[in-house]
Amino acid sequence: MQLVVARIGRAHGIKGEVTVEVRTDEPELRLGPGAVLATEPASVGPLTIETGRVHSGRLLLRFEGVKDRTGAEALRNTLLIAEVDPEQMPEDPEEFYDHQLMDLDVVLADGTEVGRITEISHLPSQDLFIVERPDGSEVMIPFVEEIVTEIDLETQRAVIDPPPGLIDDRAVIDSSQDED
Repeated sequence: MQLVVARIGRAHGIKGEVTVEVRTDEPELRLGPGAVLATEPASVGPLTIETGRVHSGRLLLRFEGVKDRTGAEALRNTLLIAEVDPEQMPEDPEEFYDHQLMDLDVVLADGTEVGRITEISHLPSQDLFIVERPDGSEVMIPFVEEIVTEIDLETQRAVIDPPPGLIDDRAVIDSSQDED
């Protein structure tokens, strides 16, 4: 099975380094020096990681054969793909690979349809589901236990209990206003 583990961002400096948007919980395992990764588009790869380091909270990688900014810039938006044994699933039942969550239907506890997960954004503090609503608009749902109460892979749905204002346009009442 193939999993997208990162997306290459912009070039960093003049020696062939690139920023990387990490899409795996195991970057030290999947994105370490010597790792050979397939790519999307396939014509760009495979790419072998030569070096990696963290700079200002972002992972920077350099690939074998990419020695300058021009070569690094040519890789922008390329997806890095690792081969994973299908039997190797997360040990914790509360952990999921991105591919397991993509395209899940998002519903409220009462079954009301919210939309479909189209992207997962991995931020330093938490992950976000990017959910496409039936009307074509998007809403961001923090992937935290307090909001995403259930992931059911068998029925292909994520059940959420959002706070007021997260998925709708209803105004959140300001508790600092006193009634006269």
